[in-house]
Parts: sequence; structure tokens; C-alpha cells
Amino acid sequence: MRTLVVRLDSDGDVLLAGPAVRAAAHAGEVVLLCGYSGAQAAELLPGVQRVVRWDCPWIANPAPEVRTPDIEGIVALLKGIRADVALILTSFHQSPLPLALLLKLAGVPKVVARSTDYPGSLLDVRLRDDPDVPEAERALEVARAAEFELPPGDDGRLAITTPPEPAEIGPYVVLHPGASVPARAWSPDRCAQAVTALADAGYRVLVTGGPGEVELTRHVAGTHGVDLGGRTTFAELAGLLARADAVVVGNTGPAHLAAAVGTPVVSLFAPVVPARRWAPHGPHVLLGDQNAPCRGSRARECPVAGHPCLNQVTPDRVVAAVAELVGVRT
Repeated sequence: MRTLVVRLDSDGDVLLAGPAVRAAAHAGEVVLLCGYSGAQAAELLPGVQRVVRWDCPWIANPAPEVRTPDIEGIVALLKGIRADVALILTSFHQSPLPLALLLKLAGVPKVVARSTDYPGSLLDVRLRDDPDVPEAERALEVARAAEFELPPGDDGRLAITTPPEPAEIGPYVVLHPGASVPARAWSPDRCAQAVTALADAGYRVLVTGGPGEVELTRHVAGTHGVDLGGRTTFAELAGLLARADAVVVGNTGPAHLAAAVGTPVVSLFAPVVPARRWAPHGPHVLLGDQNAPCRGSRARECPVAGHPCLNQVTPDRVVAAVAELVGVRT
């Protein structure tokens, strides 16, 4: 049995597909089709034998143009995988049907997905409902609809392969100020104030970020934190998070990476998407006004002046949440 699992958006979304991947891997070989923005996470998922990268025009943001040679190329690539079944994993606002069409053109005999739109002959197994459950569980339901089940002893939590040992030694708390979507980020000044407050409370604070966030992490770390912006790969970040006492982060990939390595999360969660579906899939404290006017808007830029859903959260509240989680972990 060879299963093609498809999750075409970012690293955090790919991590949330992990339980579904492991269920499929329990039955045989798994090939994971992902976008380039999700490839780092894909390489860390247990059960994946091969990763195929493709920026999908109806998923990626910014979206590439739809060009005939590219579509013909992806159909040929899908045909070469020779999958017995394909699982299309999508968020509630994404349609699986364009890709289902390409999979049928590639000759995949069984395609399984969740779709509220009528699929005709594009889907062989269709989940009609859209339950308000955590995203990892929604994905696992698709795998179960294809008659895949987690292996005995697998509790369905997020997981990655063993992360590397970090150069930094504990104890420490990680604060990750950036986010892939601006509306989901705490303000840089609030983050910097939280680093100072955590340091004053006796915590060693490491500030992490990607290569494009070095100015942000430098500002946030100030003189009270350790600036690691741009200094870790995704796998190295996983190792760093795995040995942290807690992680302070918005609704972005490292929140799910922390959950995958078993580290509790102080989740600064903007309600532009529902926390019930997208909060960290593990121990966490949720901060932020979940009834703010932006609720459910899926906005990428905050539509409310002053970003009050997050900026009303005080550094002292973050310190209290870290203390709560550190106590739970110890």
C-alpha cells in the first residue's frame, strides 16, 4: 500500500497532519506532498518515506500563476508516484476538489477528502461534515475514512523525529515573537516588555526567529534576553523548544512545533481563526480576547486599530502563565 498524503500550506499545518500520516504509515509507505513553506516540517514527520514539494496556485500565499506546463508537470509527477490512495488534508476554508481532479487525471484509484461542495466523481470517499474540533483530529478523521488507524500505543498527539541536542543548556524559556500572518503576532514592544518581566521573575529567556526576523528578535531580546534570531534551522529550533520549560508564541508554526516536542505553550492567540481548531495540540495557556471584533475574520492584517485582542495582554499575565505551565511540567 502506497499512500499519498497531501497538505499544501505551511509548516504548522504540516505538523498538524502528523497523526494522519502515522495512521497511513501503519498500513504501508507514505509519500507526503507539501508546499515549499511546509517542507521543513515534512522532513521531521515520523512515517514519511518521501517528501514531494509543490507550490499550489490555489493554496500558496502569495499564489503563483496557473500555467499549463506546471499543471501538466504536477499531473506527471503524481502519476509517477503510483499511489494506491490519496488523502487530501485541507483547512475548513480550502477546497480539495481542484487537486482531486489532478489526482484523477494522474490515475490515482482512490481519493479521500472532506468537502462541503458536491464532488461528483472526483472523490471516492467524501466526508461531508466540518466538525468544530482541533485541526489534527480533523485530519485524522480523513485517514480513518480511508480505513487507516493509528498503530497500537499511538495516542494521536503531534510528534516529530528526535530533534538534535541544542547548544544552549537549561533551564530557559523561549519567546518567539514573529508570526507568518501579522494579525496573529503580539506587538514587538509587548514582546520586549515580556522578556524583561520574565527575566525579572528569574527566567532565562531565549528569543528565536527566522533569518528574516533578526531585527525583530534583536529588539525583543534587548539586554535581558538571548537573541537567537536567524541562528537555528527548523530542526535545531525543535531541539531548542524540546528542552525549554515553556514557549511563549503566537498562533504560528513554532507553537505547533513546541506541542510536537511536548513543551507547554503560552499561546498568544488572535481570534481571526478559531482557537478550538488551531490552538496548540498539547498543554497550553490561551491568552488573548477570543471575542474581539476580528473574531473569525481570517484577516492577515489586524482590522482593529491597536490590535487590542493581543495587545491588551500584559507581560505580567505572560509571566503568570509561564509559572503555571512550568509548575505543571515539573
